[in-house]
Amino acid sequence: MAAVDTIAAGEPGAAGTAHGRARPRSGRRDGFTPWRWLILILAGAYFLIPLYAALRFAGWGSFGSVIHQSGFAGSLGLSVRLAVITTVITLALMLPTAVYVHLRLPRLRRLLEGITILPIVIPPIVLIVGLLQVAPGFLKSTPYLLALEYVVLAMPFAYRSIDAGLRSFDLKTLVEASNSLGAGWASTLRRVVLPNLTTALLSATVLTVALVLGEYTMASLDLYQTFPVWIVVFDQTSGPISVAASLLALFVTWLVLLAITMLGGRHARRTGGGEVALFSVARRDTGRTS
Repeated sequence: MAAVDTIAAGEPGAAGTAHGRARPRSGRRDGFTPWRWLILILAGAYFLIPLYAALRFAGWGSFGSVIHQSGFAGSLGLSVRLAVITTVITLALMLPTAVYVHLRLPRLRRLLEGITILPIVIPPIVLIVGLLQVAPGFLKSTPYLLALEYVVLAMPFAYRSIDAGLRSFDLKTLVEASNSLGAGWASTLRRVVLPNLTTALLSATVLTVALVLGEYTMASLDLYQTFPVWIVVFDQTSGPISVAASLLALFVTWLVLLAITMLGGRHARRTGGGEVALFSVARRDTGRTS
């Protein structure tokens, strides 16, 4: 009877105690382990073999020569600046828009999803030709016009990342609870909403940076030499050095994305969730009233 009571109580391992032996495990999960390793090995070979071939073609000595080539530092610096500016503008536009639509205009969510998907449907060459016709003259004379163009290209990825993050928690309840505790809209967005969107904002940042560092069509038609354009132009004079520059750009992009991921993970663990933020808001509000 004691064993039956233990099983009814739902304690782990109770069935093995009642029958005198441990319950055999299913084994279905372990049966798929070799297939998982096989798929992982095939995927790794698919990505690593071309990189190894490119490395063999370029040679180790080409990496040292890339840095000293004319235009390398300027084109790479321009791409990095454009990535930073594009990310800031994209998040500044998409975050308040997505939060406001989720809170006040939920019926327009489908319409906004359709609008943000247009940059994927419309070819980039059409976007850049149309933008050059309507852009003001002072923007055409600066390379930072590319940042506004890249904001349009990054809009589908950034909005969907933020939208997925907003769907993962009850935004309306947290905002109403924060307002009832006396927090304003700015404090609610900073202390309650943003801690719950750390992963979503990190995903949007990673996708935006990767897009800017690898975009070629708009920059070439805009007659600005970003790092991808410099690689293509330099390929006409030296193939190995151009391949080495492409590999270097790939490795630098990986390092940048890894750094963003690590910083975002540390920030998420340090700030905690929206419930912790609500507790801090409540404690601050209680201190004021007392």
